[in-house]
Amino acid sequence: MSPLGNTPEAIWQEYLSPKSLITTKDFNGKEQFVATIPAAIRAELERLRKEDVKYKALDETVLLAILTSRKAIEDAGWQQGDDFGVNIGSSRGATQLFEKYHQEFLETGKTATLTSPTTTLGNISSWVAHDLKSQGPEISHSITCSTALHAILNAAAWLQSGLATKFLVGGSEAPLTAFTLAQMQALKIYARENQEYPCRAFDLGKTKNSMVLGEGAAMACLELGEKQNALGYITGIGFATDDLEHNISISEEAKCFQKSMQMALQNTALDEVDAIVMHAPGTVKGDISEYRAIQKVFGETLPMLTTNKWKIGHTFGASGILNLEMALLMMAQNTFIGVPFGESQTKRKQIKKVLINAVGFGGNAVSILVTK
Repeated sequence: MSPLGNTPEAIWQEYLSPKSLITTKDFNGKEQFVATIPAAIRAELERLRKEDVKYKALDETVLLAILTSRKAIEDAGWQQGDDFGVNIGSSRGATQLFEKYHQEFLETGKTATLTSPTTTLGNISSWVAHDLKSQGPEISHSITCSTALHAILNAAAWLQSGLATKFLVGGSEAPLTAFTLAQMQALKIYARENQEYPCRAFDLGKTKNSMVLGEGAAMACLELGEKQNALGYITGIGFATDDLEHNISISEEAKCFQKSMQMALQNTALDEVDAIVMHAPGTVKGDISEYRAIQKVFGETLPMLTTNKWKIGHTFGASGILNLEMALLMMAQNTFIGVPFGESQTKRKQIKKVLINAVGFGGNAVSILVTK
């Protein structure tokens, strides 16, 4: 569930369109660039609130996680009550609810009874596990913008250890609040120019930062071995952390990405990688450093490079798994979705192997290789 929609068909049709889904919305009397979920998905969230009296008090981050998790296990053929683990992360967690309760506290000196239990980060996986009646371990975490891909790393470790046979993983983020936007603007990384594509993700010639926030959630069901209904196979995982030169940026040649990509590709010939879905947040330094890292790893012959943030914005902790969704769709359709204003690239005849990147504050890079 994202600004793209909530079905494979609708999402793919949106990807085929060169139009950005970034619009403007009023926050405290100021118009800001954001990418919002469609009205139909928001209506689903409201219906979910009415299903159970306990759900009325939950943040949209949790509700998005519940809805996407239900659909994920249905598509995978899993059943409620099965023995599977849950690992869902979020960079911010219950952003909207936390700010609401804090504002009430500032105004009254008091806070609602459910403030603490509904704003802890751990309540995302806990509520999903409650809703699905799963019997496995429940893990919630925040590793900034690489959160969802770290969930895949965690699940792979659990599955390979034999401690679990199935794992539901993903990320959920509903960060569109005035306070969160103000934080990004304070970093001087947010888009300001009103143009056809406010977020210039992977525009290597830009001179101004152009990050835009979006909201959304996505989940995947992971199992070991080959499955008839598999959407793809994870054939490489890599991770690394940069030595920080600044609180918010990675090194100029993104050494963390070099290491994470090399680790993910250690059993794969470089010329077999057909495409990379980049993290590319739309910042000047973030985009160019990742590109330089890719050049360092792949040399002169690069895979096709793309990102979806020009279209749906940066969804923080959910961004990595929305990148994975894009990769799986491109492989299924054997069609590359490029950046409309990006540089021309050498086309590949087939898309069979795609590398997905994510990194966040702290230089915590993750690379996942997925194979058709």
